[in-house]
Amino acid sequence: MTGLHANETGTAGTTYDYRDRMYPGVPYGPEDFHTNETCGTASGSIEDYKNARQVRNCELVGMRDLDQSIARVQAKMVEFLNRLIGFGVAGFRIDAAKHMWPEDLEVIFAKLDDLSTEFFHQRTRPFIYQEVIDMDNGEAVTRWEYQGLGRITEFLYGSTLGAIFRKRPLMLLKHLRNYGEPWGFLPSDEALAFVDNHDNQRGHGAGGADILTFFEPRLYKMAVAFMLAWPYGLPRVMSSYRWPRDIVGGEDRNAWMGPPCDEAWRIKPVVRYPNESCGNDWVCEHRRNFKEDFEKRKRLQFLTKHAEFKGINFTALPRCE
Repeated sequence: MTGLHANETGTAGTTYDYRDRMYPGVPYGPEDFHTNETCGTASGSIEDYKNARQVRNCELVGMRDLDQSIARVQAKMVEFLNRLIGFGVAGFRIDAAKHMWPEDLEVIFAKLDDLSTEFFHQRTRPFIYQEVIDMDNGEAVTRWEYQGLGRITEFLYGSTLGAIFRKRPLMLLKHLRNYGEPWGFLPSDEALAFVDNHDNQRGHGAGGADILTFFEPRLYKMAVAFMLAWPYGLPRVMSSYRWPRDIVGGEDRNAWMGPPCDEAWRIKPVVRYPNESCGNDWVCEHRRNFKEDFEKRKRLQFLTKHAEFKGINFTALPRCE
């Protein structure tokens, strides 16, 4: 929900009171949110990530936390999501899913409508993927708890792949011959695979300095090409915009910056060039030719079946003819 603002107005003109937990436009009231008692801390905020109750019942960086176990709260969420489905939306990314109880999400997802037959086949269910940051570092909430509810982000995929392409100690390309579940990753049919996302390309979330981004085009292209050719998970391609990085002490002081804007804070249009690149500081990783070539020829299985791991840091994939 909303962050640390006393009284504000939403984009549709409805007002809310953060302090009193009053959101009349929904409506939500104080009884619809977790309290210090249900959270278990005096501050009402997460203080211990090794405590699952705190992770899921307490406020994250000051954001009001709805109690999704309440039927009324579930009903309002389902109502909103189903309205979007009626508009033609095909699915949903569940941000910060680790801060929600899986059993509550299961109830909400089960009540979603099938996708609109104006755009999709009958009885097509919404596509759902859940963002669960889990680096196997001993936190109380793990990605494994969200199996069976939709795809799950596999953050270890991109961070490990980045470490290999960066030639970190003992991280060799020849080890990729069984990249996937044998590495402790989620089952392939439940995983969302990605090289980077909007958070960790800015140093947030997970992966640290191992994450590859468009700022390192050569290594990044190789990693994305491998992801698209390798039969693990559902690959997700990033599409970014540039910002002026200002790295001090290992942290980017400009990581907060939003998309390219003009002097009046209007978002700049995407300018597309014949060479598949973009202008106005839009990166458009998704338009690069090698991705289009892979997708057009439907040869991913052929490529990976015939991949040759020739040496310590050399892997070969045959060309599509």
